[in-house]
Amino acid sequence: MATKFSELSGIQQWLAVIAGGAMLTVALYFTVFKTQNEKNTAAQHALEAKIRENNELESYRPKLKQMEQQLAELKQQLEIEQRIVPDEKDVDDFITMMDAEAVKAGVELRRYKAMDVKSQPYYSEVPFQIDADGPYYSMLQYFDRVSKLERIVNVSNLLVASTKKASDAKVRHTYQYAPNESVVVSFVATTYFSHDQPSASASGTKPGAPKAR
Repeated sequence: MATKFSELSGIQQWLAVIAGGAMLTVALYFTVFKTQNEKNTAAQHALEAKIRENNELESYRPKLKQMEQQLAELKQQLEIEQRIVPDEKDVDDFITMMDAEAVKAGVELRRYKAMDVKSQPYYSEVPFQIDADGPYYSMLQYFDRVSKLERIVNVSNLLVASTKKASDAKVRHTYQYAPNESVVVSFVATTYFSHDQPSASASGTKPGAPKAR
């Protein structure tokens, strides 16, 4: 027959309470405390790993400003190189640039024609046959301006003649020249365009290249 708790002696009651508390503690340990302890341990390990990672990254802090400066310099250098040797899509801009320099110097560009492209591994040589006329010193100024452009432009096969004998410069057409115009020239202006991969063809007019006028 089961004995009621109230029928136990004082010592037995205390022993029962202590035993019950022990059993409750063990139950809580395996159900709550142990799980929480494992979570705390895992969190501690993660914290220690993050601290080690931060300590490793901290060693780069003094170099951060230097690295940012180097990146800025590389970006600026890339922008300069793109102006010197732009992408192939900027073919039309080349003629616009040559026209603009001619206007500034007081020279008239009469004709330009895209010639065969010479493809290299990472860039293409794009020559243009150009006919122009104007005052002698204006023509000198024009070539001087072209030589000082950021973009690389090589001038070759230069032929010069007076307006009275324009055919000596092997220009395609003659015009009604202004009284102050004294020379007619034809030359090849070669510029360069960058590309990521070698072109499939080593020659031929690039798509989008301006037509002769």
